[in-house]
Amino acid sequence: MNRINQLLSSKDHILSIYFTAGYPALEDTVLIMKTLENTGADLIEIGVPFSDPIADGPTIQHTNTLALKNGMTVEVLFSQLKNVREKVKVPLIMMSSLNPILQYGFERFCQRCKEVGTDGLIIPDLPVEEYIFEYKTLVEKYGLRNIMLITPASTDERIRLIDDHTDSFIYMVSSAAITGMNRNFATDFESFATRLKAMNLKNPLITGFGIHDRNSFDQVCKFSKGGIIGSAFVRALDEERNVDRSVENFMSRFK
Repeated sequence: MNRINQLLSSKDHILSIYFTAGYPALEDTVLIMKTLENTGADLIEIGVPFSDPIADGPTIQHTNTLALKNGMTVEVLFSQLKNVREKVKVPLIMMSSLNPILQYGFERFCQRCKEVGTDGLIIPDLPVEEYIFEYKTLVEKYGLRNIMLITPASTDERIRLIDDHTDSFIYMVSSAAITGMNRNFATDFESFATRLKAMNLKNPLITGFGIHDRNSFDQVCKFSKGGIIGSAFVRALDEERNVDRSVENFMSRFK
């Protein structure tokens, strides 16, 4: 069974952490992953830096810019992850805009994901219809799970289409705001969660956007399987010169 599905079947209050590969320094990728697992992360999202990331606020855009300046590329990332499964056991998801994947070659990207032990993909700008007709067969060929996003602006019809073509979890975007910028988190999230609960979807939800502390994490876990933290975590990486200490300090907030 895919590691993502194993996690979903065995645990609630799933804590997923996103970071941008190659930030703060090019060689920090695996160290951050190891420290995240050791300090309680259940799921790790590895961001592939891109010059024009979709839906990301200024914090994550900044990390993308610096990671690219540091020399991070798709090929460098796969090289860094070559033996990662000897050190990290939690499920791993590659999060990338579609453009870098197409430049690398979609099937080649999926094949390399399988080779290094990645469990899933998040491609925010890949429309569900295009995924179904162009790429779903390739994703499934390599045993990966494609996680698609839904937002409060998504129609019920689109949400059900995504639910029908998902076999792990659905990424529930808490609001229409970009990452790290939602000032009406509680109201927006609970309204959307109530709507989704009435739809009785077959796949579990994990919520992202706007989660920054234990309180907001606990709040989303009342309505979904877990929460995804991105902007707050990458900001925390700048709090200490020592990267693993920065990770440890941040993760201690969730114990």
